Amino acid sequence: MRPVLFEFFNIKIYGYGTMISLGIIAAVILLMYKARLKNYDEDKILNMTIFAVIAGVIGGKLFFILSDIKEIIAQPEILKDFGAGFVVYGSIIGGALAVYIYAKKKQWNILEVFDLGIIPVALAQGFGRIGCFLAGCCYGVETHLPIGVTFWDKDCLAPTGVSLIPTQLFSSIFDFALAGFLLWYDRKEHKKGRVFALYMIIYSVGRIIIEFFRNDPRGNVGVLSTSQFIGIFILVAGIIAFNLEAIKSRFFKPKEGRENGEI
Repeated sequence: MRPVLFEFFNIKIYGYGTMISLGIIAAVILLMYKARLKNYDEDKILNMTIFAVIAGVIGGKLFFILSDIKEIIAQPEILKDFGAGFVVYGSIIGGALAVYIYAKKKQWNILEVFDLGIIPVALAQGFGRIGCFLAGCCYGVETHLPIGVTFWDKDCLAPTGVSLIPTQLFSSIFDFALAGFLLWYDRKEHKKGRVFALYMIIYSVGRIIIEFFRNDPRGNVGVLSTSQFIGIFILVAGIIAFNLEAIKSRFFKPKEGRENGEI
């Protein structure tokens, strides 16, 4: 709960930015390690990572603007603080699109590259949520349970002097656990694309659940938050992607089979 971790020669070192930086560094180290195991060119993987990070930042900011467009129109000065206001799903979609374009250009197996990159993403998210906790954003609802935390720093984004559910820390633990599970699963025999599909399934379920306990200002679609609304589509897409081969064999049988009376 320290928006500013410390000052160095009158330069403020912010907790949120520090944790985002640590997350990116950890993600890049893990990605490079996995890329070497798959015999990918490390320089090209690093270039792809930079491209994906930039696209992720742009995507996260665009989704934030779209989800809070009414408030931004009323208070356009919100956009002055570029470091605040990102939607994680926007960052994931933007980064995934960048990876797709880069892998396509290099003629890499796109599903394999998605599997390669998504575990570092989950790891980086774990660090990022700790940053949210330090800054006080993405906070939870009020609670009288012992798990509640109280923010006192006047510069934090959460209400001060009120016991809140630490949704940021729960999200961080979930993201780290997800990264660990996907690392374990990746060592097993599986079809290309399934690690990425599992991320889509598990992350969207966890995000939909945690949103019920959040109380920070954010966009909504009907009774659902924007992230819950997007999460439903991500969940369905993940289930389809994970079972794609079974779906193809069930509903798209070869022409010969259909001519023999098979459905």
